[in-house]
Amino acid sequence: MSKMFSRIAMTNYVVVLLLSLTSLEHGLLFQRVSSLGINYGQVGDNLPPPDKVIQLLGSLHINKTRIYDTNPKVLSSFANSNIELFVTVENQMLPSLVDPQQALQWVTSRIKPFFPATKIGGIAVGNELYTDDDSSLIGFVTCITTFLKHINFSYFHLYTLLLLYRYLVPAMTSIHAALVQTGLDKYIQVSTPNSLSVLQESYPPSAGCFRPQVTGVMTQLLSFLHSTKSPFWINAYPYFAYKDSPTKIPLDYVLFNPNPGMVDPYTKYHYDNMLYAQVDAVIFAMARLGFKDIEVGVSETGWPSKGDGDEVGATVANAAVYNKNLLKRQLQSEGTPLRKNMGLDVYLFALFNEDLKPGPTSERNYGLYQPDETMAYNVGLLSSSQSSTSSTNSIVSLTSSASTDITRGMQRLIYFMCIYLLAIHMLIRRRY
Repeated sequence: MSKMFSRIAMTNYVVVLLLSLTSLEHGLLFQRVSSLGINYGQVGDNLPPPDKVIQLLGSLHINKTRIYDTNPKVLSSFANSNIELFVTVENQMLPSLVDPQQALQWVTSRIKPFFPATKIGGIAVGNELYTDDDSSLIGFVTCITTFLKHINFSYFHLYTLLLLYRYLVPAMTSIHAALVQTGLDKYIQVSTPNSLSVLQESYPPSAGCFRPQVTGVMTQLLSFLHSTKSPFWINAYPYFAYKDSPTKIPLDYVLFNPNPGMVDPYTKYHYDNMLYAQVDAVIFAMARLGFKDIEVGVSETGWPSKGDGDEVGATVANAAVYNKNLLKRQLQSEGTPLRKNMGLDVYLFALFNEDLKPGPTSERNYGLYQPDETMAYNVGLLSSSQSSTSSTNSIVSLTSSASTDITRGMQRLIYFMCIYLLAIHMLIRRRY
């Protein structure tokens, strides 16, 4: 009799275990996207209020977002939402924040009042301070007088580089010191998103190196990141490379579609997409300066769904495929060929189309959503039931197919569970 009860107990244990595994499998779909965030830009006059944005992010199962300021209304709205914010110090504020007292005042007025109710996980000090765009070589160029805009460009270039050297890392150091002083440094990292323009070479990835004119400040920056255990953030857009050379760069390679890819002749690593090649080029560039263990994350990447006549590839179909395929990689917690076992943190650009952004048409059409919260296209972030009720052009649903796979897996699991229980039942009846 005791053996019978032991078998019954074992049977019950198996049932509970299998049901637990079933529930776990059913809930893993979005837990695997913990490395995925999205940029919440607000350069528009028709965007939904922050409370609506929080609801939207919740429906997308995204728990990280990046904003481009420290808007008190946004920070207050995100309180108790369990969504982590990556906030930004505007470029023009950097000169004043070099002063430790000014930095402390900024932290105590812009960060501390909202934390920990609002989960602030990182501070971006500036954004793309160095680019290869002559008209905006450095973000806080607005601080320069009108006179300086008319001097010889080589001197202008030199002056902006001096601003970069003088303000970036000192401002980061002062802000971090303020976080230490207020006891927030254990929770909030300090870094800065960089344009790929900081690289002199990026192909092949093993040739990655920084431009000579920024090597000094990159050394300072990497030393700071190493000492504070903070990541190096890069804004990486394979779209730009394809737009500039559509006849030389295969579209499938930049869209993560199946393709032959390329093999780095020195490392022999195989790359089947450009984004991972760009990230590894940054890692090699850091290693050339003696920093081999700093994490690299992608603070912006995306694809425009609309562009001007000369913006090749800016279509709804390409945007949907790029973001859908990137999401698939994130679901798998995939690393780059150089760091296969280290997942890559990525922030998609962007949540909304922003109608007031300057520049070409593409700049206003990176959003997954229109300002009225309808999808520009669906990459599968919604549940299958929500996806089925959405009516947009060129819908591409990852979630519905993933849900189908999970449903089939659950059916197989239940089938074998029933067979197992039937066998146990027959065994018990036969012997007792």
